[in-house]
Amino acid sequence: MLKKHEITLHLIPRWKRVLGWSGPVPRPRHGHRAVAIKELMVVFGGGNEGIVDELHVYNTATNQWFIPAVRGDIPPGCAAYGFVCDGTRLLVFGGMVEYGKYSNDLYELQASRWEWKKLKAKNPKNGPPPCPRLGHSFSLVGNKCYLFGGLANDSEDPKNNIPRYLNDLYTLELRAGSSVVGWDIPITYGVLPPPRESHTAVVYTEKTSRKSRLIIYGGMSGCRLAFSEISAFKTCLPGFPGAPCAIKISKVNAPLKHLTSFCSFASHWTYRCLEYNNNTSSSNEFSGT
Repeated sequence: MLKKHEITLHLIPRWKRVLGWSGPVPRPRHGHRAVAIKELMVVFGGGNEGIVDELHVYNTATNQWFIPAVRGDIPPGCAAYGFVCDGTRLLVFGGMVEYGKYSNDLYELQASRWEWKKLKAKNPKNGPPPCPRLGHSFSLVGNKCYLFGGLANDSEDPKNNIPRYLNDLYTLELRAGSSVVGWDIPITYGVLPPPRESHTAVVYTEKTSRKSRLIIYGGMSGCRLAFSEISAFKTCLPGFPGAPCAIKISKVNAPLKHLTSFCSFASHWTYRCLEYNNNTSSSNEFSGT
């Protein structure tokens, strides 16, 4: 029988560097995305002296990398795109395909046979489809993907970048097994998060009520160079095991030359958005905590 302190240590998360792998290891990159299918980690795209179009797969059970022989409508390389996994199919939306040139293309990868397919989703009935963008979040909730925010380029010339930060929200309804139905612009109420890109978004579903929340945190909204004071508001949603209950408000004052690492955040507000019951239809609400 384990002793009390041994049980405590066993429950503490522990980082461990993975070594001794075999196979074709991906080259260093950033702006890529990865998803898990059972014991496989699928890595696509990213950037390193150009946009990478490679698809790599890591088998966590055997500690091996391999490059599957893909076929079909193979997408161009992209970075900072949306990537979700629904069973054994993966969906890729948007991203940067070259400097200053962003995409709003939608691709599906059937990992059971490593086949790509370019999809055409119906436009929303209540507005235009999503514009080309990068740095957005793309999250799966039930049979819908939720697209939020990102960065658009309002210049027709990719070399002349006119950035526009986004806080629009779209849903993409999926068909079972393969393909999609179309885009929709859901009606929401509450405090809309400010425009941003490179934020995070996670889905949390309560076990008892089955209500799901899309939680958006952080990001960037163009404040890379000119902040002399930054306020940070941090909190945790109730119900997360081990989450601190305290609310911390902090301000940072520093010369401009020392602010590079701080200016990447649009805000430290955590937004709970699109609260709804998976079993019944209800309103979508944004709220900041």
